[in-house]
Amino acid sequence: MPDLWEPYRTRREGRHRLTSVEITVSNWCNLRCRHCAVGDSLVAQEPDRLPLDLILRRLDEVEGLLTLSLTGGELSGSLAALRSFVLPLLQYARDRGLKTQVNTNLTFELGRYELIAPYVDVFHITWNYRDVEHFHRTVWGHGRQDVSPAASEVLYTRIVENARALAAQGCFVSAESMVNRETAGHLGRMNRFLAELGCRRHEVHPMYPSDWAADLPVLPLDEFREAVRRLLAERDPDLWVLFGTFPFFPCSPLPEDQEILAAVRKAPNVTVRNCPDGRNRLNIDAFSGDVRVTDFAAVPPLGNIRADRLEDVFERWQRHPRFAPFNCYCPEAGCTGPNLLVAEMYYPGVDFRTRRAAPVTA
Repeated sequence: MPDLWEPYRTRREGRHRLTSVEITVSNWCNLRCRHCAVGDSLVAQEPDRLPLDLILRRLDEVEGLLTLSLTGGELSGSLAALRSFVLPLLQYARDRGLKTQVNTNLTFELGRYELIAPYVDVFHITWNYRDVEHFHRTVWGHGRQDVSPAASEVLYTRIVENARALAAQGCFVSAESMVNRETAGHLGRMNRFLAELGCRRHEVHPMYPSDWAADLPVLPLDEFREAVRRLLAERDPDLWVLFGTFPFFPCSPLPEDQEILAAVRKAPNVTVRNCPDGRNRLNIDAFSGDVRVTDFAAVPPLGNIRADRLEDVFERWQRHPRFAPFNCYCPEAGCTGPNLLVAEMYYPGVDFRTRRAAPVTA
């Protein structure tokens, strides 16, 4: 499958275009993962969602829309919401010819996922777990410490069985792992396990210091490079590895950065995705109507669908001072600059507009 979420593909006439929308359809989750990027927004009881017709009208206004992603929270937690809200959104996308992704933890019965499967192009799951014991320690990292290892094992097993079953039915299952101190030395084994499940893609991202994860130590870049080298050496070569929000850039003056970029370029079945957030994608909160550059960055809402067209909100972000230092583009490298969180986490104060991609060597 070509990566339709890649913003480089949709840049036209020297500027980014809004071609992707993400909708937060749930703020409830049955897990409390230590690494959760939206943990602070999770609630025990959800308010009413905005009328579906309003959301669809705003989507209709985005003429160049290509992809639709649904995220949470856990969107499969309520069967009623799955049928009355999630499914109609996915059917709308299919009727319009959009590619779709749903972010889910796969911890409920398989039938919930089979209900939406005909309309889903990518089932996106999180896989930051080395084994069942590590799963238990990770998913109850904030509250719920009373959950027993046996109860955790039931959920762990259901994720594994559901992922395997959906993959066997021909669904595209993509698993995301975050590189942190808990996972950096184990990515190769995690990758091979995902390949055994039938996953078609393994996304690898930095650990974002956001929300509940804000107090987790940031992995230094030298350790990140070593984690990438080890993954490339130990992975299953038949499983597509996609590095997202990769913290190394073709404009880097450091030889070690150029070396790791060269290793990634040469590795078969490995790609790097430029960050979609704010470059071709916006996030809509289905409850409040707020529109943000992403569902978890600490940037106030840029608008609200009750009053604003999404194209207008997108233009506001293009002019936003927070975006300016990394609103850059090197066509010779196909690079559209760093992710907001990566830039502020690893490169504070750097104006990427002043840098240019180094020549690519064979």
